[in-house]
Amino acid sequence: MAKLGSDKRPVRARVQSMERAQEIAKICESHGWKFVVGIEPYQVEDIADLERLLNPPAPTSAAPTPGRNEPCPCGSGKKYKKCCGQ
Repeated sequence: MAKLGSDKRPVRARVQSMERAQEIAKICESHGWKFVVGIEPYQVEDIADLERLLNPPAPTSAAPTPGRNEPCPCGSGKKYKKCCGQ
């Protein structure tokens, strides 16, 4: 899949006024992103693509599971494989 803000996948935004469209255009141009802005005065504003680029989601990481022979994290004192690892 193409990168958001590129020629193949431009930032898409729907705004209600020309002034807001110019704000969006200025932000995209300053970052070098390709964009398409539609002005639809009677629709709800949608700038989700722009928000995604400005505030990228943080990568999630799973909590590491303990090794088989390490103490169980529940505090029982047993090895993980004999306690919660079953």
